[in-house]
Amino acid sequence: MPQAFEDAQAALPFVVAQGRNIETAIYEARYPEYSYRDLMPVVTEGNQWAMGTQFYTQQLAGEAKFLSGAGNDMPFNQVSFGEGSHDYAMIGSGWEWNLEEVNVASLYGRNLNDLKALSASRSTERLLYDIAVTGSTEKNWRGFVNQTNVQTITAAATGTGSSTVFANKTPLQILADLNTLLKLVPNASNNVELADTVALPLEVMDYISTTFVGTEANSPTILERFITSNVYTARTKRPLTILTANSLSEAGAGGGGRIVAYRKALDVIRFHLPMPRMVLPVHQKSIMGFETGIIARTGGVEVRLPGAMAYMDGVSEPA
Repeated sequence: MPQAFEDAQAALPFVVAQGRNIETAIYEARYPEYSYRDLMPVVTEGNQWAMGTQFYTQQLAGEAKFLSGAGNDMPFNQVSFGEGSHDYAMIGSGWEWNLEEVNVASLYGRNLNDLKALSASRSTERLLYDIAVTGSTEKNWRGFVNQTNVQTITAAATGTGSSTVFANKTPLQILADLNTLLKLVPNASNNVELADTVALPLEVMDYISTTFVGTEANSPTILERFITSNVYTARTKRPLTILTANSLSEAGAGGGGRIVAYRKALDVIRFHLPMPRMVLPVHQKSIMGFETGIIARTGGVEVRLPGAMAYMDGVSEPA
């Protein structure tokens, strides 16, 4: 027969045991729509309670030239050093039970408020996604889609009625725009950098993946042609990574769509997550009540090489 609990103290062992099951379910849950891990490298190393991170940069300057054996004009190379820092902050979301809910759970063999726990976990992941993609006005952080020091261009006004929107352009005009964006990164870095990843608004991805380049039955879609005919693949013989992010639909100037081209690597862009989701111990907060929660610590997005990224606006209409 199920055990009845007369007070919160007597119920605490049952609550803690159920909490372990809930914690397991939280860590097993996946949220594919919150895919900030797909967009950029996530850094989780270091002390999870650190105030922040400090990093160092170096820049080399110098040249070689022809010399005379009797000359005294040897050119010397110089190294300049810089440093920067990035602070961390904590976020969290919790849930609570009361003695009545504990006894009902015991009577019917249910997990204690597992839906509340999963909701708290989902809320935490959603906030982490928002911070990663668009930043935080409260912390004055910028995200993946709105860095101020990343070069930005507008798609060519070659569409119907001088439109920049992809839906108003021919497939060849769209392919030209996409490759123009890819070329922006090497052109701005004296061919040192190459963008190996492109992130598209959802509506742009939908359009280019369902619109055919020609009228023949075997014509490729715009996306299929872009995968095989892009400047990155032509130069490196490696495949270009193409992703989507729903926040890109309103990230451009005027609230329109924005495309991001970038080299997806730790030295270019990273999302600081020194403490991924952590479930706190159950706390007896009152005569009949319990509470717990989930916390995480993040430093948001850090772009260390803005020249390895580029934005293109005007590719879709404002929402």
